[in-house]
Amino acid sequence: MTDTSGEVQADETDLIRVRYWAAAKAAAGVAQDELPVTGPLTLAEVLDRVLTLHPDAGLAKVVSVCSVLVDDRPVGSADPATLQVAPGSSVELLPPFAGG
Repeated sequence: MTDTSGEVQADETDLIRVRYWAAAKAAAGVAQDELPVTGPLTLAEVLDRVLTLHPDAGLAKVVSVCSVLVDDRPVGSADPATLQVAPGSSVELLPPFAGG
């Protein structure tokens, strides 16, 4: 998509939205990030980009214990290096909650 200045702007399908919950949100310092993409990424690539965006936030430790949802589907024990995340998808990072 091109705006009135002639610059190319990412539309919603050119983004992967990453949402942070609880301790992940506190560690990242934001509720979500929108990662511009030109095609699918692996979940491992998405997580690498997230950690690059927030290198000093202690997010790596939190992410290592998070449950992950891709488009509301639990990732479980799937290998992040083999799981594809398409443009327009959302990734949710959910740390363990008290009592859960």
